[in-house]
Amino acid sequence: MAFSASSTVPPKGATGVLVLADGTVVWGKGFGHVGHAVGEVCFNTAMTGYQEVMTDPSYAAQIITFTFPHIGNVGTNDEDLESGVESAVGCIVREEVTRHSSFRSTREFDEWMAGHLKIGLSGIDTRALTRRIRTNGAPNAVMAHSPHGEFDIPALLQLAQEWPGLKGMDLAKRVSREKHHGWEGGPWELGKGFGASPADGPHVVAIDYGSKDNIFRNLARAGARVTVVPAETPVREIMAMRPDGVFLSNGPGDPAATGGYAVPVIRELLELDMPIFGICLGHQLLGLAAGAQTVKMHQGHRGANHPVKRLEDGVVEITSMNHGFAVDAATLPDGVEETHVSLFDGSNCGISLRGKKAFGVQYHPEASPGPQDSFYLFERFVGMLG
Repeated sequence: MAFSASSTVPPKGATGVLVLADGTVVWGKGFGHVGHAVGEVCFNTAMTGYQEVMTDPSYAAQIITFTFPHIGNVGTNDEDLESGVESAVGCIVREEVTRHSSFRSTREFDEWMAGHLKIGLSGIDTRALTRRIRTNGAPNAVMAHSPHGEFDIPALLQLAQEWPGLKGMDLAKRVSREKHHGWEGGPWELGKGFGASPADGPHVVAIDYGSKDNIFRNLARAGARVTVVPAETPVREIMAMRPDGVFLSNGPGDPAATGGYAVPVIRELLELDMPIFGICLGHQLLGLAAGAQTVKMHQGHRGANHPVKRLEDGVVEITSMNHGFAVDAATLPDGVEETHVSLFDGSNCGISLRGKKAFGVQYHPEASPGPQDSFYLFERFVGMLG
């Protein structure tokens, strides 16, 4: 049964509700955590990897609408977590969550969601909601789960309308690691678990704006020794670690707001000719440091099937993406070259700074979840550090 937008009176069997800031009320069945949460509603087109998506810090303060109808059907496990910090507040799915069907599962999705304080809504017409987002943009909303179907709709609506939204919001501080630490562990393999980190090799200091763990694992796989530092780490502390290169991670929120403390650090690193590689938010911050501007997108890019054209040779990479802001290609200054573009909407997906060993891409090349077309970027970065 699919619930749809209706009146403020819950239909029979409704234990969950989504209240948009414009007053639209969408009823469904709640699962996971009991309570309410506010955020921006987006949609993700990936067919796999929902656990990785739900634990990606880039989704902090967001409610994810999965366009693929069967979510939760392979359960969850402790190996597919991408972080232990704040991430998506909840998710919206079409079909009711069924029991797991994977030998790797150790916990049902419903139980896992409750344990991680995330709210789920099933029975929603996700196609209609996705079309609404594509037409009108990503709305602010409140989602709520009550096993007894009791909701204060006016109060929920007020919360949705009073929430300021992601534009101008700095979230990296909330999701960044608080201390420096040496990263240990490489990519996961079936039957083997997580690989080992290299004992030597180029030293990469990774600035954590809300990174996925698999990014650090892939830097390790490419041969780097990785030290992870908090988002507000000053240049003097970074340089005291004697890095061969600096990595700028993904993360949530408005890059212009995060840039208040991040951009001066990146600019100083560029002046020191430090090799730099940025992805997602890190790519946007690199763009700001180089003199470009960023913009909030109408609907954003979120999924594991996004085609990106590499301009140097015309190769098309299928990529994993999660971003609601982008570097404005029209503002790229002299000395900054556009290297990749989205084949969905032509938006910027990569830059390179002439005369510097510094580049960034908008997508997530570590493929967790997603295709493996872009692993070469880690090897390219580590290879330039020798």
